Amino acid sequence: RGTALQPLFKMSYSCSKAGDPRPGQPYKGGNFCAFLPDNKEGLKTAKLLKKAFERGLTFQIKSCNGEERVTWSLIPHKTSWDGGKARNGYPDAQYLREVSEVL
Repeated sequence: RGTALQPLFKMSYSCSKAGDPRPGQPYKGGNFCAFLPDNKEGLKTAKLLKKAFERGLTFQIKSCNGEERVTWSLIPHKTSWDGGKARNGYPDAQYLREVSEVL
């Protein structure tokens, strides 16, 4: 197994805005971690993911049991270094191509 880039996103508690499930309501933040291979394609993907984050496309607010919380959006992220595609991990030979197409 090679080395990995590990972006960490820290989302604080805040209030939702227009377009969220319940605008003006507080929501829970959280820490979100993802993994990318430390190679040319991984670095390219990291730059695209950074742009998506800056544009507000990485996360969404969802209602869960009457509580608003931050979750991943539709952009796929690898949240485990192993476990394969079924567990959002590696190995997944198609991931970098698939995430690049989404971005």
